[in-house]
Amino acid sequence: MKHILCILLACTLACLSCLPVWASPAVSEPSVSAESAILTLPSGTVLYEKNADKRMEMASTTKLMTALAVAEALPLSQTVTVSPEAVNVEGSSVYLCEGEQLTVEQLLYALLLSSANDAATALAIAADGSTEAFAERMNRYAERLGLTDTHFVNPHGLSHPEHYTTARELSLIAAELLRHEALSRIVSTYKATIPLREEKNARLLVNHNKLLRTYEGAFGMKTGFTKRSGRCLVSAAERDGLTLIGVTLNAPDDWRDHRQMLDYGFACYEAVTYAEAGGFSYTLPIAGATEETAHLCNTEPLFLPQPRNAPLPTCTVETFSRVGFAPLPADTVLGRVTLTGVDGQTVSSPLVIQQPIEARPSRASLFQRFLAWLRRS
Repeated sequence: MKHILCILLACTLACLSCLPVWASPAVSEPSVSAESAILTLPSGTVLYEKNADKRMEMASTTKLMTALAVAEALPLSQTVTVSPEAVNVEGSSVYLCEGEQLTVEQLLYALLLSSANDAATALAIAADGSTEAFAERMNRYAERLGLTDTHFVNPHGLSHPEHYTTARELSLIAAELLRHEALSRIVSTYKATIPLREEKNARLLVNHNKLLRTYEGAFGMKTGFTKRSGRCLVSAAERDGLTLIGVTLNAPDDWRDHRQMLDYGFACYEAVTYAEAGGFSYTLPIAGATEETAHLCNTEPLFLPQPRNAPLPTCTVETFSRVGFAPLPADTVLGRVTLTGVDGQTVSSPLVIQQPIEARPSRASLFQRFLAWLRRS
């Protein structure tokens, strides 16, 4: 019996040793009410999905693309005069008045916090003269992002058969917005005020996204609802350097869905900094210099989200040539370092020399030394 138990124990240990050491902690996948959902990193890496490629109506989450297209077309400081077409637009509103003047930035706050359809219309007309022409701008932007299952016919998200997206592609739009500093700041704002004609702070704007108040680390992004689309929500949250993006479409219990998805993501992934700027060093041979080698260092932090308990990423160094040639000024880029994680994500940084490298003085020829002797004589 002891012999049999020893054999069984040995087999069990052997099987355990074959398991990947980087396996994520045992965390149950979220159970969401949404018809379609996805949880991603800003890089596009998917942590969880449910019917993520199903074409769906998106309601006011449309306004993430509206904001991107506006920021591309107009300076945030530009003044917009509200056109008659932007007054009394159906749905959410900040009650703009014809002829009223507000900046693009102020209208973006109304668009993204109060989900104002009148602000969406005013911005679209200011950018391209009509909502139809602006929708084409939105579609061109979507094409540049490589989106194939997204199409816009208006800037506000009111229902239309040809106005649709998928959870996956909406997460890519959200990731694009997070790369825009001003827009990222706006979607993370809970309260703001904008003028009402001559009164500077007469309009109070309160963000519809209650995750900003109820979920640790939440900093965006957009709610949406129509009778046909159901409840739609795009969220973003950051903890300890790790950013997650969640999308749900037609979700009866969207707030719970997003808490579950975000909790799942933070339990399974972590953000690891492998080297601060200047913390990675690589030695490169240098020809014709006073020193035989030069130390190259990274100019950008090497920061990579990874599954918890994953092994260190693979490090690859590429130099422009096997040998550098003096003289070289400081900050000359001579290569690049790239880290690749277990899930295929990469991060890279240029490699530069921090100090100038002087050329070694060349030895004078016999004739040059003879001429120098003549000059001294």
